[in-house]
Amino acid sequence: MIAGSQSDLSQDEMRRYSRQLSLPSFGLEGQRKLKRARVLVVGAGGLGSPALLYLASAGVGTIGIVDFDPVDVTNLHRQVLYTDADVGALKTVAASARIAAANPHVQVETHGERLTSANALGIAADYDIIVDGTDNFATRYLVNDAAVLLDKPNVYASVLRFEGQASVFAAPGGPCYRCLFRDPPPPGLIPSCAEAGVLGVLPGIMGSIQAAETIKLITGEGAPLVGRLLLFDALAMRFRSMEVRRDPECPMCGTREIRELVDYDAFCGSAAPTLSERENAIAAITPVELSERMARGDDIELLDVREPYEWAIASLPGARHIPLGALPDQMQALDPARETIVYCKSGIRSLAAAHHLVGAGFASVANLSGGISRWATDVDSSVPRY
Repeated sequence: MIAGSQSDLSQDEMRRYSRQLSLPSFGLEGQRKLKRARVLVVGAGGLGSPALLYLASAGVGTIGIVDFDPVDVTNLHRQVLYTDADVGALKTVAASARIAAANPHVQVETHGERLTSANALGIAADYDIIVDGTDNFATRYLVNDAAVLLDKPNVYASVLRFEGQASVFAAPGGPCYRCLFRDPPPPGLIPSCAEAGVLGVLPGIMGSIQAAETIKLITGEGAPLVGRLLLFDALAMRFRSMEVRRDPECPMCGTREIRELVDYDAFCGSAAPTLSERENAIAAITPVELSERMARGDDIELLDVREPYEWAIASLPGARHIPLGALPDQMQALDPARETIVYCKSGIRSLAAAHHLVGAGFASVANLSGGISRWATDVDSSVPRY
């Protein structure tokens, strides 16, 4: 060990990492590699929380965090970085403090901004590995494309309800995320965790897998998930994996048609209208306006297109419940000549339902802006928020 070298380990670090140093194939050199490493974690939420904690505790020398959200009380059941005292604080600030408390030998670099096509390359260029802890397709594709352009591994995971998946994309010779999912789905087609729900421990499991894969990449230990997609079913407590081959026709890592970063709307293509264009095509009504009309006794059909478990949590007075997936088969229960106002949790699924009704010939359809969540904020605070 050379005195004063950046990769030197202090006596405190030697004690702290002693259980890793005892691993025969890991040893001192493995720990030095971790200390020299620079890892960027995009998203300090459900996946990012365990990944950040384990990477910091393992001794990764420099960790970057990209997140622009504040901590919300709905985060706490799964985002183990935070406590009640952190609610309202920026996640980058709260996460940095927690990491410093867990391991003072780790340097944290925070990027308290939304990742976009304008800043992604500049932020990610200075790191060795990117860990994708995002929860939306727009940023997920952006992370993938930035990783390919910068030639950096992308340690991926995602969760929904009781299931998760993980892989390592953009590694030398391996596939990228677009080899598996060529293009992003239209906005609103696949529900987010906020809409569909997620078991609190699931991100902990998948985020820990991301941390393990990152450590393996840094140290050269084991066989990382390159060319494999790991699938986890928490209800069955079953793991399985499937092979993912590099697609020579992939526009990102194959044909290299995509040579620069673009944001979500741009790479969705003109065939799919943007969310704002879809919203403009359907009349919108605010919760306050709907409340006033309901108080007047206006003749309207109030249609709730959320899932049954959401309906059990809260509903609006007089609403009819038909889940979005069942709507095509149950439209006969609705009167096409009657004014119909559709709502869901946030206004995304109800917008899709409204388009379906208009396409089926319904004369007057409107979407409740912000859904039942905004109703709870603007009209009736006794309605549970979830």
